[in-house]
Amino acid sequence: MKLSDTPITQHQFANIDFYLKRDDQLHPQFSGNKARKFMALLEQDYPQIDTLIGYGSAQANSLYSMAALAEIKGWQLEFYVDRIPTWLSDCPIGNYRGALALGAHVIPTAQSDLHPNDYIAQIRQPDERCLVVPEGGRCSLAEYGVQQLALEILDWTQQQANKQWVVALPSGTGTTALFLHKTLAKHGIEVLTCACVGGKDYLTEQFHQLGETSHPTILELESKHHFGKLYPRDYEVWQQLQAETEVTFDLLYDPMMWQCLLNWSPHHSDKTLIYIHQGGLLGNESMLPRYKRKYGESNDRQLNDR
Repeated sequence: MKLSDTPITQHQFANIDFYLKRDDQLHPQFSGNKARKFMALLEQDYPQIDTLIGYGSAQANSLYSMAALAEIKGWQLEFYVDRIPTWLSDCPIGNYRGALALGAHVIPTAQSDLHPNDYIAQIRQPDERCLVVPEGGRCSLAEYGVQQLALEILDWTQQQANKQWVVALPSGTGTTALFLHKTLAKHGIEVLTCACVGGKDYLTEQFHQLGETSHPTILELESKHHFGKLYPRDYEVWQQLQAETEVTFDLLYDPMMWQCLLNWSPHHSDKTLIYIHQGGLLGNESMLPRYKRKYGESNDRQLNDR
């Protein structure tokens, strides 16, 4: 299976003309930035491996992507989490539900008082048949697939009219943004990102831990944005994006990045934007009901009337 060459489509949002790299269309199950990060695992042979091991949140996009990868490769996925909320265990939804359907074993570690990463090292003790992937795919292995994404962007831009291109995408660990920057900066293309988890200092530290000293540009909002917290402005931006582009975006990461871009764009009218669709749409299955429970349906109607 070769996953590459997703289309680039043209759109407008809030009077910003932009192009969209549709990495949500890589594969029905294995898509977005996680598919790019794990591309090396998909394409390379690992004859001795029968178990893929990861850790993170029970609703992480990486959980579902790793479950899809494991199914494709014929491996068993063990994914370690701090805890599985009772409500989620009783009624699986989102990435957790999708991963279970693909045969993943999701294992809580809270009773051991160990962080999932420490639990894997000290209790699970993986052997030579196991392949362990850091949280969110934050490792040098990710560079292979992200570089492929960068080369696709370069190939496409070289066929277009001469413009000042800028590539934008939100960051969790920042791995995708960092490795995109590593390739694209050599060709004069700036990469913009925002720190959806932890803030600018945290994201910069993630970049340093990957051994890179040249980093993408980090945009920030004026007020602190807490990861996973429900913000009415996030919900509005997400709905407006869908209404104006007729494309569904991720509800957890994309709204913050687009708010940063709404602030950035008026000062950079000479730049032409390419936005990277991150996939992660299965996570909307759990995020959207949370928003509707908190803010109701009236917000939907108000936005549709604009």
